Amino acid sequence: MKTHDERIAEMNYASVYPHYLNKVEKKGRTKAELDEVISWLTGFDNGQLHSLIAEKVNFKIFFHRASLHPHTSQITGLICGTVWKRSLIH
Repeated sequence: MKTHDERIAEMNYASVYPHYLNKVEKKGRTKAELDEVISWLTGFDNGQLHSLIAEKVNFKIFFHRASLHPHTSQITGLICGTVWKRSLIH
């Protein structure tokens, strides 16, 4: 049986992105703001983000290609009900 982290790593980023967008819009935020935060975290520009969506990469590949912001260790709390762990992205 796969671990929780393994299941997340195999999830398709393109299939999850619309859920992120829906969540931020329900909170009064915009797609541009979502993309800005993801860009801050990953180092991807807008074109790269949307290329990864079109390519339908999983989270393992998504984060393997990312250049994580040096201050990601300061992120705490939950992301979609999951405790933020840097181990999820390595």
